[in-house]
Amino acid sequence: MSIIKPFHLHVPETEIEYLYQKLDLTRWPEVETVNDWSQGVPLSDIRSLTEYWRNKYDWRRCERLLNNTGQFKVNINGLGIHFLYIRSPEPNALPLLITHGWPGSVLEFSRVWGPLSNPSAFGGNPKDAFHLVIPSLPGYGFSDKPAEAGVWGVEGIVAAWTSLMGHLGYSRYVAHGGDWGAIITTALGHANPPGCEAIHLNVPIAFPSADELVDITPQEEAVLAAMQKYYDDEIGYAKQQTTRPQTLGYGLTDSPVGQAAWIFEKFHGWCDTDGNLFDLISKDIVLDNIMLYWLSGSAASSDKLYWESFSPSFETPEVNIP
Repeated sequence: MSIIKPFHLHVPETEIEYLYQKLDLTRWPEVETVNDWSQGVPLSDIRSLTEYWRNKYDWRRCERLLNNTGQFKVNINGLGIHFLYIRSPEPNALPLLITHGWPGSVLEFSRVWGPLSNPSAFGGNPKDAFHLVIPSLPGYGFSDKPAEAGVWGVEGIVAAWTSLMGHLGYSRYVAHGGDWGAIITTALGHANPPGCEAIHLNVPIAFPSADELVDITPQEEAVLAAMQKYYDDEIGYAKQQTTRPQTLGYGLTDSPVGQAAWIFEKFHGWCDTDGNLFDLISKDIVLDNIMLYWLSGSAASSDKLYWESFSPSFETPEVNIP
């Protein structure tokens, strides 16, 4: 019997009603004292998103999307890993392993599922087709939550992904990732497991050494200045998730508005917009991702990937590939 089992998602209506009750009982803070996002999500913006969430957003639409896509779970190293498996109609399609990051999910790739798996339906070349394997990171979405430290850092995930592709019977595949997915996919490339022929990143992470910072161009100076601004002003979330994920998790797990604001801020800050996020993507797309964190109660468990991988007091050991 295969250890891979179909996964059907149905959130009980009582969970949706509980969410509505929590939203209705939100205790709001005072308005910010600035006219921008420099103190965080403005009160008017989060209240507007919350009103839409409470009165217009349809979770069942997202649930149907996931169920119609093809969801599965597999037990690897004692942990249930949720993944989407989208087979191309092209028999010679190349398997593509795609890894998301934080605060994303498997849903962040929904608008490319079709073009990647069935390019001819979108005016593309059928020779460019992929079979898509899109797992939820451990502790994220509907993957299980790790119950012990030291197993599910980057190295453990690389081992699990390698095992997953083997369970699916793929002896040849390629991999893509962004954010955490870029770190994990880079580590996968370094590990060079049998079958992984190439990797692709949309967030390549590289830092120049001191001896390379000589006679740099104005463009390079601008890049370094932007990087410094990020570390001075934007990295607080990662520091908190790296050092005290459990403490942070209490508030985010109990308050849907708190969880929403924590994620909404990053969508706003990291999307290339003119200041209005919803000119680029819909409220539904943002709330779909927020709902995967809220419904699965994965605020603390997802944040712990930072602690496992970045905490200076902890070193993740190697994990054997089963």
